Amino acid sequence: MQPAHGIAVAPHALASTTALAVLRDGGNAIEAMVAAAATIAVAYPHMNGIGGDSFWLISANTATGRQVMGVEGCGSAPARLPEGYFDGMQNVPYRGPKAALTLAGTVSAWERSLEVSRTLLGGRLPLSRLLEDAIAHARDGVPVTASQHRSTQGKLPELAQVAGFAQTFLAGGAAPEVGARFRQPRLASTLEQLGRAGLADFYQGELARSMAADLSGVGSALTLEDFLQHRAQTCTPLMLQHSQGQVYNLPPPTQGLVSLLILGLMDRQPGANAHHLSAGYVHSAVEAAKQAFAIRDRHITDPRHMSVEAVHFLEAAELDALAARIDPNRAAPWGSGKGPADTVWLGVIDNQGNAVSMIQSIYHEFGSGIVLAQSGVNWQNRGASFSLAPGHINVLAPGKRPFHTLNPALAHLADGRLMAYGSMGGDGQPQNQSAVFTRVVSHGLSAQEAVSAPRWLLGRTWGQACDSLKLEGRFPDDTLAELRALGHEVEQLADYDETCGHAGCLIRYPDGSLEGGSDPRSDGAVAVA
Repeated sequence: MQPAHGIAVAPHALASTTALAVLRDGGNAIEAMVAAAATIAVAYPHMNGIGGDSFWLISANTATGRQVMGVEGCGSAPARLPEGYFDGMQNVPYRGPKAALTLAGTVSAWERSLEVSRTLLGGRLPLSRLLEDAIAHARDGVPVTASQHRSTQGKLPELAQVAGFAQTFLAGGAAPEVGARFRQPRLASTLEQLGRAGLADFYQGELARSMAADLSGVGSALTLEDFLQHRAQTCTPLMLQHSQGQVYNLPPPTQGLVSLLILGLMDRQPGANAHHLSAGYVHSAVEAAKQAFAIRDRHITDPRHMSVEAVHFLEAAELDALAARIDPNRAAPWGSGKGPADTVWLGVIDNQGNAVSMIQSIYHEFGSGIVLAQSGVNWQNRGASFSLAPGHINVLAPGKRPFHTLNPALAHLADGRLMAYGSMGGDGQPQNQSAVFTRVVSHGLSAQEAVSAPRWLLGRTWGQACDSLKLEGRFPDDTLAELRALGHEVEQLADYDETCGHAGCLIRYPDGSLEGGSDPRSDGAVAVA
C-alpha cells in the first residue's frame, strides 16, 4: 500500500498508535519513534522504561543523499566505585541496588535523536506533543497485558522485597490481573517535567538531582556526577556487504556484529537456501550463530577496551574463513550463551522514506526492580552483564560501558527496498534477525509471513535456563528428527512461543509502497497512516 504518512510497528499496539498519530500530525520518523518509545516505556513496563538504555539506527533522506547513522544511548558504570562495594560477591547481583549499577541512557538517546531530526529532517514538533500519549497512559492507566502479568507473577519471589517494586507493580501484594488498569502517576509527573524542562533535565536538572538522591538512598553506587557526565552519541554503524545489499547494525558494546556475522556466514552456505522450515536451513543458521557467538564472547566489550576492530570480522576473507569452519553435516559443540534480556524493538518509516530501527531495554524483567521514590522510574540492571573476575573481557571498571545484547537492524537492498527489522530476546535477537531477514530476502516471504513463521533459539532467552536448540511446534517432525541426527540437542516449544522473542519488520519499496509485519507472539500491531 502507499500510505500518505507512513508506517510503524511495535510489540504493544498503543506504541504503534502513538507513532501513527505523530506521523499524521506531520512528524517525521524520528519524532514518531520518540513518541512511540515513550508510550511503550509506560505500557510495557516489564520489558523497558526510561530507566534503561536504547540504541537507534536511522536511515535519513537528506539534500546530499541517504545517510545511515546510529545513536548509542548506553549508560556507563559509576566513575567512582565505593571501596569494597562487591566484597564477598562472585558476580554482580541481578536485582536490588547493586544491580542498579549503570546510568540510564534512553532519555539521552531520545534527545540526541531529536537533534538529528531537527538538523537533517527539519523536525518541528514540540517535545510536549511527543510525550502527550505516554503521559496520558501513565496517569490514566493501561490494561495489564498477559505478558506483564506472567512476568510479574513469575519474578515476584525475587522482586517483592526490592525497594519500590511492590508499591509500583503489585495490586494487594499480588500480580495485577490481565486487563486490570495499571497506573503510574509518579512516572506521569516525571514525563510532564521532561516535557516542560526538556530531556536534558533527566541528566542535569531537578529530575537528575532527585533520581541521584533516591539511588544513593537505596544503596546504588551511581551519583549525580555520573548523571552530569552522560550524553548519548551518534556513531558510524557496522555494515555487511551481503549478496542482496547492504545490512547495517550497531558497533560494540552491542552484539550488532553477531547479527551481521550470522547473515554473512549464511550468505556463504548452500544450506541457507533450502526451504525455510527445513533442517538444512535451520542448521546453517544455528552453526553460523555458534561461530558468531564465539567471536562475541572473546572480543566484544566497551570498544575502548577492545584489542581488535569489529569491522575486521566483516571483511570478505574473514567471513570466508569462518564459513569454512561450518560442517553442513554435523553440529559443532556448543557451550552456553549470554542468557536473558527483556527488550522492545520498534520500527517507523515515514512518507519521505526516512526510517528508524530502535531497541529499548531494562535488561531482565523489571530490570533491577528498584523504583525510585520521587520519580517512579524503574532502574535497569544492565550492570549485571559486567564480570567481577579480573582479566575477563567484560570486567567491571569505573566509567566502562557494559556489553549489550541490544542491536537494531536496517538494510538497503540491491533491488531498492529499505528494510527495518529487529527483535527482543538476548541471545535470540541476532537469531531472530537472521530468520526474518533471510525469509524476506532469500525466500520471498512477506514481512508478516517472515515474522509469523516458526522460529528457533540456540541458547537462552528471558525465563529460560537451558541452552538447547529450541524450535517452535510448527516445524515439521522431519525437521526435528534431521536436526537431532545432525547432533543438535533439540527441544520443542509451543506453536507460538514468547521464548522466541517479539520480532518486527517494515519494508519500503522503490515506488514508495510500504509493508509491515507484527509478531503474533507479542501484544503489538502494525499501524499505517
